[in-house]
Amino acid sequence: MYKTVVKRVLDLTICILGFPLFAIIFIIVAPFIYFEDKGPVFYNGERIGRNGKLFKMYKFRSMRVNAPDIRLPDGSTYNGKDDSRVTKIGRLLRETSLDEVPQLINILKGEMSLIGPRPDPPDWIDKYPDGYRVFLTVRPGITGYSQAYYRNSDSSQDKMKHDKYYAENVSFLMDFRIIIKTIGTVLSHSNVYRDDKSNK
Repeated sequence: MYKTVVKRVLDLTICILGFPLFAIIFIIVAPFIYFEDKGPVFYNGERIGRNGKLFKMYKFRSMRVNAPDIRLPDGSTYNGKDDSRVTKIGRLLRETSLDEVPQLINILKGEMSLIGPRPDPPDWIDKYPDGYRVFLTVRPGITGYSQAYYRNSDSSQDKMKHDKYYAENVSFLMDFRIIIKTIGTVLSHSNVYRDDKSNK
């Protein structure tokens, strides 16, 4: 009942209540993003959603226009502190996780949840072991078990294990704990960056 109905109702309620804050953040942040390099305010990356369906995930753009895609040896996205692809305002957005706020739009569209596995790029769909694909049965989230406790320090394999655990044990109490932990992780700026040295 919680996983199929209550969770969705809570998502929509929180999303609607949060939209005025999103509007305020947009009004403040958008000019900085645009005028730094005259590029688009939003980054719309294709991601793997529930049941493997692809969707466009919204974020405030934190990288310069046409920045190359750099991956770590395990296939995860490079996210180093001195990444030259990241704009000045983008660095602030990443450290505070404000770049994720536009995903409230994805929640309204039913593509994402407030809490769930962070969605991967399309090229990951064939990399999921059969026993781990259970995490595709839940909507991906703005935050989740891995993000709350490990943020960007998780290896891809560990992330899949944590996403599997979440999908198999999702409950109101777990989601509540993830929200509280996420707030602490963001405020402490823990594990914002992950590069080759921290790769597992």
